[in-house]
Amino acid sequence: MRCPKCSNTDDKVIDSRLAKEATSIRRRRECLDCGFRFTTYEEIEKTDLRVIKRDGRGEPFDRHKISNGIMKACEKRPISLSAQEEAVEEIIQELEASYGREVPSKIVGALVMKKLRDLDEVAYVRYASVYRHFTDVGEFIEEIQELERQPRIGAGQPDLFN
Repeated sequence: MRCPKCSNTDDKVIDSRLAKEATSIRRRRECLDCGFRFTTYEEIEKTDLRVIKRDGRGEPFDRHKISNGIMKACEKRPISLSAQEEAVEEIIQELEASYGREVPSKIVGALVMKKLRDLDEVAYVRYASVYRHFTDVGEFIEEIQELERQPRIGAGQPDLFN
């Protein structure tokens, strides 16, 4: 592993423990050259899931695209990084459980929007504006009005009708 501070490749593992519900391993490392400590995560790479784009092209699933989209939508919002990571994990688990080897990109986007709506309505509208290609303020207003019409499910309250 390359040290983020000095780029040296010699390090030692100080601590290892399970992370993210035992789906990955968190490792604390120390660079043997400069002494800088950093954290890495090791997880099973799942490469068989492909995303089918709107134009019909297929591409390998990239969890970082979902993670980056959620992080940008939640920027400057009171949402913890762990809550964001948990949402990403839940989306990926649902995709892997519900779809075979291929999943349409619109399904991925819809799952992200559903998770963001549960996390934070402002983050949801931010993501929706990019995902749905809003072109004017009227589309923002329509989305916000639709959001207000839908009943809000409280944290930890199960959705009884899905």
